[in-house]
Amino acid sequence: MKQILIIDESPLFREYLRLKLADNGIEVSVGINAMDGISKMRNMAPDLIIMDYHLSKQGYMEVLKQKKANPNTVKTPVIILAQRIDQRRLIELVPFGVKKVFTKPVKIDALFITLSELLGVPFNIDESPGIVEVHVNDDIIFIELAQGLNRDKLDLLRFKIIELIELYEIRVPKVIVMLSDIKLSFADAPNMQKLLETVLQASRAKLHYIRVLTKDEFARQFIEGQKEYSGIEVVSNLQYAMDGLLQDIEQGMEYAEKKAELIGEKVLSAGNSTAEESMALKFDAEAKSFTMEDIKESVQNLRIAVIDDDFIIQELIKNTFQKTGATVTTFSDGGEFIAAVDTEEFDLAFLDLMMPKVDGFEVLKALQSRDIRYPVIVLSAVTQRETVIKAYQMGIKSYLVKPLKPEDIFKKSMEILKANF
Repeated sequence: MKQILIIDESPLFREYLRLKLADNGIEVSVGINAMDGISKMRNMAPDLIIMDYHLSKQGYMEVLKQKKANPNTVKTPVIILAQRIDQRRLIELVPFGVKKVFTKPVKIDALFITLSELLGVPFNIDESPGIVEVHVNDDIIFIELAQGLNRDKLDLLRFKIIELIELYEIRVPKVIVMLSDIKLSFADAPNMQKLLETVLQASRAKLHYIRVLTKDEFARQFIEGQKEYSGIEVVSNLQYAMDGLLQDIEQGMEYAEKKAELIGEKVLSAGNSTAEESMALKFDAEAKSFTMEDIKESVQNLRIAVIDDDFIIQELIKNTFQKTGATVTTFSDGGEFIAAVDTEEFDLAFLDLMMPKVDGFEVLKALQSRDIRYPVIVLSAVTQRETVIKAYQMGIKSYLVKPLKPEDIFKKSMEILKANF
């Protein structure tokens, strides 16, 4: 039996990989940091090591040095996972047996293809088409699925939902599941059931706080025909879905007040626990808030653009990142930013939609025409929800509602920059 050592500080990511590898007959050991990983490596002499680039307690390089110094592990291949890595560092990794570097969020199908090549063993992978994206906006968990219901991606979805609930400390989950360009039939019933059970178990949301956005008739009939899903509403309009979930909140209420009211809602006590619920609770116990060190690690040397005609917003975001090592460049007009993107590179952008002269939508069109793909976080007033819907249709997945708070800016940035899945 092949043995793999996983050294990663994310309990969710470790557990996901452990389960997937165990399903394929691989013996797995995990290290929760560099020191623990070194100890496990000495004891088991693994056939392969999967390691995060950002490790505490001695760091990734110490693990590699210890591996090279040990005759039992000197030839063990290594896969590195990293949010960001300087290209110059890649050359330094070669003498230590690093065979592949994957950037997070990891493309799981590509990872398992590499594992199969390095270990010489086949893996059971669902090769059917399927894309899954998950984001949190307005304290609503947005789950978008496209092309098909890939079972491996649905397994991944469970962990991604838990990861975001932990990050945003969501106590009253509200979910919108969007089935984009998916045509389902009776043969997809098992996968449709897996999707709904995954959403329910991972989010622990009440049925009436779940909306499924789809124009697919089979999906509608399946949900409405199952008694256990009674309460889940199937809709065909995104704005209607959002308004329905937030209908108990006054339209003009400030975001901070709205968030406090959501958190204050009574949460139903758990019924019969399942294995999935137990696992979610285990992750709750292991979860930790992001520290300033976590934030610095993720955004250090990052180039951030802020495009907003409001000077106060510019200064707020600039001050938020002031002590993190990131470089923030501000633009008071969309035209200024469009002129800059031809000569300047950015890693992340905060974009106001409603600006005089050249607005945020023109900026988005300009980025698309130039095939510029770095993440954009849209800034919007709570009364501009229809403009957010339009931005979402243009491919934007993340937004922040004004007035902004540094904590919310950090969390949204961490969602994008420190995602494991």
